[in-house]
Amino acid sequence: MTPVVGSDDGAQYHKDFTLSITKALGDQLAAALDGMGRALLHEENIARLKEKPGVYQLYLNDEFVYVGKADKSLPARLRNHLGKISGRRRISLNEVAFSCLYVAEDFSALAPERLLISHHKEMGNIPWNNNGFGNKDPGRQRDSTVLKQNHFDVEFPIDLDRPVEGLTPGEIALQDLLEKAKASLPYNFRYGKSAAFKGRSVHVPSAEMTADEVFRLISAAIPDEWQVAALMGYVIMYDDNPSTYRSAWRYYRHGHSIDAVPEAAPAGDIEADQPDADG
Repeated sequence: MTPVVGSDDGAQYHKDFTLSITKALGDQLAAALDGMGRALLHEENIARLKEKPGVYQLYLNDEFVYVGKADKSLPARLRNHLGKISGRRRISLNEVAFSCLYVAEDFSALAPERLLISHHKEMGNIPWNNNGFGNKDPGRQRDSTVLKQNHFDVEFPIDLDRPVEGLTPGEIALQDLLEKAKASLPYNFRYGKSAAFKGRSVHVPSAEMTADEVFRLISAAIPDEWQVAALMGYVIMYDDNPSTYRSAWRYYRHGHSIDAVPEAAPAGDIEADQPDADG
């Protein structure tokens, strides 16, 4: 029988109790993923997945680097990453693997990727969740930003030797070529609009051309006050020639390419990615 304590006794008969359900869920998710095998981030492996929501982890050369979620489709989200990484230098899809868990839609409301992030942060760092990997197009106001040395775009810049698919030799309207380049490349190509583009055409000499070659063609066809600038993570085209961008490594003007040395700030904390979602 439990003794009844009096008001003058020293035994404690009241204290706080904290039930950490979210921590328990995060620990269970992490344990389930850690106990799974991994598959290379290749289309044939993604194609075997179910069209369901879930969480996933990415590994670079067997090192855990990223946690993400898909609110609707795991295959669609992983294909976004496949496309992004395929358009980068200094990294290969043969170096990147993934594992994933399907989760019920009502469980998604608990933000399972945040539970996993909290779990892994207690264990150490998650490099790609804090280096800009999951970010979308930052918008025109961020084009002049100087990126830090540990930013994903600095470590793995865009590949301008990437082929532009869907080209046909012959004359093509400038606007159509812009749209083909934007649709084909695995990194963003953002450009301004102008009535001056109307009626301008470009001669495409070959069906097999790299992004570098196509941007030179485009720069020869646009008005003189326009330029194409390849930044570390994407390409832009605006009527600001000869303005320079601190993170640009190549410009295209009047049909020529001009290499530049991009600036980079010291490594440090980077604004955290927004929660991953189906793109």
